[in-house]
Amino acid sequence: MAVPAGVLAAVAAAFAYVGAVDPNEPGHYPACPLLRLTGLYCPGCGGLRSAHALVHGDLPAALQANAVAVAGYALFAVAWTVWVVRAARGRPFRVDPRSAHLWAAGALVLVFTVVRNLPFGGWLHP
Repeated sequence: MAVPAGVLAAVAAAFAYVGAVDPNEPGHYPACPLLRLTGLYCPGCGGLRSAHALVHGDLPAALQANAVAVAGYALFAVAWTVWVVRAARGRPFRVDPRSAHLWAAGALVLVFTVVRNLPFGGWLHP
């Protein structure tokens, strides 16, 4: 149980920091190199703003900043919960995704990235 607790403590500390230090104010965090060099949004652009909004309980703003990041936060929460339950029962926790799952996740992130950079995908801009 010590390892899941340590992981939770690290993630909680990171979210607490992002919640306290607003990424919407310039100068606190480095800019995305891809956005700075090309003007294109990467799949992670808006992730810090999304985490900041989520910490402050603003789910619509979190989804608007980066919906894929919010889905990742939820997936982490579910995986962590399963990990803790299995650890409490003395069972090992293994993440063994099938290749189809990995391809589907990659395709989803790719489609998200392409659509958010097209003119009609402005609603996905952070």
